[in-house]
Amino acid sequence: MQHWKPKTESIHLVAGKAYAAGLERARRSFYEGGFDPEVCLAHGTVALLREFGTAEVPEDSAKTPQRMCEALDFYFEQYPLVSEKAIPHKFGDRLGIEFSFAEPIDVRHPETGNPILYCGRSDMICDFADGIYIEDDKTASQLGPSWGRQWDLRSQFTGYTWGAKYGVLKLPVSGVLVRGVSILKTKFGTQQAITNRAPWEIDRWYEGLVKEVEVMVQCWEEGYWHYNLDHSCAEYGGCQFTTICKSPTPEQWLPMYFDKRKWDPLKREETPLVEAA
Repeated sequence: MQHWKPKTESIHLVAGKAYAAGLERARRSFYEGGFDPEVCLAHGTVALLREFGTAEVPEDSAKTPQRMCEALDFYFEQYPLVSEKAIPHKFGDRLGIEFSFAEPIDVRHPETGNPILYCGRSDMICDFADGIYIEDDKTASQLGPSWGRQWDLRSQFTGYTWGAKYGVLKLPVSGVLVRGVSILKTKFGTQQAITNRAPWEIDRWYEGLVKEVEVMVQCWEEGYWHYNLDHSCAEYGGCQFTTICKSPTPEQWLPMYFDKRKWDPLKREETPLVEAA
């Protein structure tokens, strides 16, 4: 709400975005550019390294630029472009590589009065198993028997399904195909899972979304923000706001460790708040 962002980004987020950039570039090179798979992988590797940039990698992390490039190579060994079962869906003269959407919900912005937008972005809409599926790629530190079950109630994928089925596209989506690659210092692994959403599940999710956003608006109007002090504080290497939450005067410490940068999900651009009029 207030646009505070860490001065340095988590290596998990940096590596994840770089990996996604590599996948997208390789797919576009193959399906749109018509290049050979080896060339497509090279294009994807360049995009991955460009997105990774000069981010500092902690000594105990396996997510180095080299390992992320090797993970990209591993992915296309497991799911070769020439024999891929999940093919980008065609929308006229466009392909469903990267699915982005922004749909209004039934809550008004407290200042502008315009409908608040729910935005999402998955890696692909594809033709798979005689249906249309949303495809999303995940990196993980490990995969196990419970990995595939964690998506069945994940709101992220309920939101993607809602955006595809009830948004502008009105697609008869069959489900979500989730592909995971585990990145360790000595090996890689992969799993894929399919998760489905019944119409009543999407309706339940949307009702809950509206109520939660209404609470956000109330918080904005009252100037009071709820803390989420639970297991999420330690996930993905630990929340970077932990130091702030441990202080009785968080406002005094925020400018020392964080900057204000505004993220525009429609343009996919982030700018310093002072420049984002």
